[in-house]
Amino acid sequence: MRICVFCGSARGFSPEYAEAAAGVGKLLAQRGIGLVYGGASVGTMGVVADAALAAGGEVIGVIPEVLSDVEIAHGGLTELHVVADMHQRKAKMAELSDAFVALPGGVGTLEELFEVWTWAQLGIHGKPIGLLDVAGYYSPLVAFADQMLEKGFLRPETRELITVASDAEKLVDLMSRSAG
Repeated sequence: MRICVFCGSARGFSPEYAEAAAGVGKLLAQRGIGLVYGGASVGTMGVVADAALAAGGEVIGVIPEVLSDVEIAHGGLTELHVVADMHQRKAKMAELSDAFVALPGGVGTLEELFEVWTWAQLGIHGKPIGLLDVAGYYSPLVAFADQMLEKGFLRPETRELITVASDAEKLVDLMSRSAG
């Protein structure tokens, strides 16, 4: 099994974000779950990859050519796929993964999350999607999704496609059950 982790090319202002990323990387490796991610050595992307590698895990990065210098492609991965653009990046990460988890991140993280959520809504894939709500980071997004549901712009079954947990072990357990 492999889980795709969407996360940032920055670390954020709180050390909790990097600590959570390291915890996820280590947890996946300890459980024999491969990590698929954006291929960078910087930000929480680098943290999650380094932690998984340090714990002996499989780490597969996917990075577009244009970002391989900006985000600094990670040199020590199990596999690194350099692709032409962001569309190919997302498609390749989805192809390689059995589930998706978003850690705190910026607009790129949200864009990746919303694309796989949309694909699930459309039936393009049936893979589990989760949010690791580190220190309440995703609470406003979850509240907004609930508002979309209340206002009639989101069906209950589409809202249920996203699993939210503040504990990485609990979230990975839920993702593993849903994927397996």
